[in-house]
Amino acid sequence: MKKIILPIFLLAGLSSCHTLDLAPLSEASTGTFYANQTELELAVNDLYRLAFWGNDNELFSDNEWHRGQLTNAVIGGTMNADDAAVQTFWLNAYKAIARANSFLANKDKAASNTPANVMLRLEAEMRLIRAYQYSRLITHFGDVPFLTGPLTLEESYGITRTAKAEILAFVFAELDFAAANLPASYGAAEAKRLTQGAALAIKARTALYTENWAIARDAASAIIQSGVYTLHASYSQLFLRAGESSREIIISIPRDEKQQVFSPAGYVQDNISRNAGGFGAQLPTREIVDAYECADGKPIDESPLYDPKNPFKNRDPRLTANVVEFNTQWLGYNYTPHPDSLTVFSSKENKRVQNRDTRAVAAFASFTGFLWKKGIDQTWPDRLVEDNDAIISRYAEILLTYAEAKIELGEIDASVLSAINQVRARAYGVTGQQTTGYPAVAVTNAAALTKILRRERRVEFPREGLRYMDLIRWRLAEKALSRPVVGLPDPAAQNRAKWPFPGVTPIDDDGIADYSGFGTDVKVLAQRNFDKTRQYLWPIPAVEGRVNTGITQNTGY
Repeated sequence: MKKIILPIFLLAGLSSCHTLDLAPLSEASTGTFYANQTELELAVNDLYRLAFWGNDNELFSDNEWHRGQLTNAVIGGTMNADDAAVQTFWLNAYKAIARANSFLANKDKAASNTPANVMLRLEAEMRLIRAYQYSRLITHFGDVPFLTGPLTLEESYGITRTAKAEILAFVFAELDFAAANLPASYGAAEAKRLTQGAALAIKARTALYTENWAIARDAASAIIQSGVYTLHASYSQLFLRAGESSREIIISIPRDEKQQVFSPAGYVQDNISRNAGGFGAQLPTREIVDAYECADGKPIDESPLYDPKNPFKNRDPRLTANVVEFNTQWLGYNYTPHPDSLTVFSSKENKRVQNRDTRAVAAFASFTGFLWKKGIDQTWPDRLVEDNDAIISRYAEILLTYAEAKIELGEIDASVLSAINQVRARAYGVTGQQTTGYPAVAVTNAAALTKILRRERRVEFPREGLRYMDLIRWRLAEKALSRPVVGLPDPAAQNRAKWPFPGVTPIDDDGIADYSGFGTDVKVLAQRNFDKTRQYLWPIPAVEGRVNTGITQNTGY
């Protein structure tokens, strides 16, 4: 039997260790593995890890900022072919592809002792996972090396980049196979696994990102018509443990402290208040806060309901579901970053305590004044563990994908408005039909609907890793990611009469906020930069070109 060797650009990843690598298959021999159902299932299960499934980092967008990093390579405009994030993305994708290819080439060894229906399901899962990896690769890098089977070392030297269009056709075909051969759902007691809906969700997202509007429409429509999925009753609870079994979730990666699958203490502390023992470092931007409409359905620069001195009042309820409202109890302490609020009441300690969430007391309290609430459990400060399931795709995304695709196709009808309104209504705790209980969308003008749809995606999905690719595909990254990150002035410079905000933020037709007119009433925390001549695609990792000169580089890198 010919020994199976991975291409050069994958070899570096095989000896790496990961905390979730419960059974590192890189140590198994393809000559003896895949011999029975157990080994086939182990091979598939090994790819149900967040390293292979995560959406884009929210820090690549204008929704989130981390005090400690100032800017990253994406929003700093410094991305290059040696960037660690680029190399990790590439390596993890091809690691998963290599494992899928090895499985598919060797699975028939177990055919004599594995039920045919199990073989078919596992094959469909692996083909879905491989297609997903290629979808992510082509949307970030464009043309990439295209591998559908194991290679010898000699063969790997001849690899070149394959056109994005060819790979995209393969992705759609593989997802169709997966959709046809995976179950629509599993029982409540069964482990979470990929389903028909998962295949269609990836297809819909891939089609949306590549402007294949009819394919996006049809894939999303198939999910909607299946009746398997529905919006969770509570938007805020969806992202906590209470929502992990929700019928809204299409793809999620399970995590659990008992299974040693979780984010460590440092991540938790970055996200929680300083009063609760955290660092208050991973922050919502002023831009995402200003993106939420008022309760009348108008943006803050058009609505008479908006008061910059009371910015959480009369707003879309998703604002206070995602961002901690000022002067409310959070993690056992009243949260207020006001420079004169030197003490606050603690419901946890039942007394007033020093307020470490104002920079007048703690210099490194939230620089933007905001803290995230979305997905943060009240037990985090005590456990210093974040083990919420990671949501990759959910039904709300499908509804908005369907609406966007139909708008782009010029097929604006009642189903488009219904899809958008279902998502908006859920935020207010009502159904789409209860139009007096929320600001229902009724316009049918394509330009107006596009504006609404884009804003809806932004305010529905913060921290879910979708904003970056939205900015890329809408060609708005050059605008949104060239603006400064702004925050509250230093306490000594803060005009108390203008706290927290000095006025109404102008927001343009693309939903991009402009803080340039506020002068020193806001503080520039960091300057974003985005090079539109090259950054709409990522660079091919430099190591690939050094090993194989046939792997060309993207323009500008």
